[in-house]
Amino acid sequence: MNTTSEDAATVTTAEQKSATMGKSERLGSIDALRGFDMFWIAGGEGIIHTLASLTGWPFFLWCSYELTHSIWNGVTFYDMIFPLFLFLAGTTVPLSFKKRLSRGQTNKDLYKHVISRVIILIALGLVYNGFFQFNWAHMRYASVLARIGLGWGFAALIYMNTDSWKTRMAWFWGILIGYWLILLLVPVPGVGAYVLTKGGWLGSYIDRHFLPGKLYLGIHDPEGILSTVPAIATGLLGMMIGQLLTLSPDTTTKLRKVAMLLIIGVSGLILGGIWNTVFPINKNMWTSSFVLYVGGWCTLFLALFYYIIDIRQWRKWAFFFIVIGANSIVAYMIPDGRLIDFTPTVHYLFNGVIGWFPIPAQAFLFSIGYVLVAWVFLYFLYRNKLFFKI
Repeated sequence: MNTTSEDAATVTTAEQKSATMGKSERLGSIDALRGFDMFWIAGGEGIIHTLASLTGWPFFLWCSYELTHSIWNGVTFYDMIFPLFLFLAGTTVPLSFKKRLSRGQTNKDLYKHVISRVIILIALGLVYNGFFQFNWAHMRYASVLARIGLGWGFAALIYMNTDSWKTRMAWFWGILIGYWLILLLVPVPGVGAYVLTKGGWLGSYIDRHFLPGKLYLGIHDPEGILSTVPAIATGLLGMMIGQLLTLSPDTTTKLRKVAMLLIIGVSGLILGGIWNTVFPINKNMWTSSFVLYVGGWCTLFLALFYYIIDIRQWRKWAFFFIVIGANSIVAYMIPDGRLIDFTPTVHYLFNGVIGWFPIPAQAFLFSIGYVLVAWVFLYFLYRNKLFFKI
């Protein structure tokens, strides 16, 4: 590793100097893209599924398919929603840390922030999975929020303790190649090494033997122990992209940043596709090829939003998504009604109107009503500056 012994546990001197320049400009593209990402799991997918069922049109049927998870190998748009959120959590780190340092916080304060955020996200994941049902023996302990916390947290520690793009890239590739070699070389008892099936791969074996409680898929958990390791690389990629976006105008222009994002994004797609020939793109295993391929798409999405919103200044259309992205954790709690359920409200407000329409159209209209109610609730929080921040 290319860290200095003197600053091995600190944010780099260059970043501390840049913090003295004042508050960093907030990027509307990141907020909007986060909202776009969360929209699909906060009710948007329901609109597409019901519209496909209602019309039977090939385009909407294709969109509906893309809003379902891959059964095993392969990738759909829906498979990208989770890693995109983790990626975007990473992109905010350079911006956030600069702002904290400019306010006089110390490196010790940053470590406290990282550790506390990880703990809170793990705790929220437990609450989401039913901690207060007190049926702990049959509760699912792994969670999306826990993976975001751990992936983001370890990536943040790497970012804080490295001082150059090269060193961070070495960590990124070291994680991806190391994870591949572990699966390639470590045999599963009774199965062998590099058997990448649902029940045969090493992560499945580890989850069954070491992860307590309920496994989401029975034989393994898609947010299990081993597959959390490459998720660190997803978070670290976001931080390196965020580092690129914080370069001063004297270093590079905004259009040049977009060009660099496009190059990185396309490179991710190509390298992920090549690696896919020997290490399949797979969300459940969070394979190294998955990190590269989806990371490529994440970077391209950000390039598009950055160009439209932060360069061209076309912002009004994005307000709908910004409202959702401003309270992304709250938006995550909405979909299945575990902690926030708008279903009774939608029935109360719209059942009379929905009843006027033919039965095939009613599910579609209900989905629109659900998104509308959820968005109004999030807008109320946004309007009153009530943000659930960790």
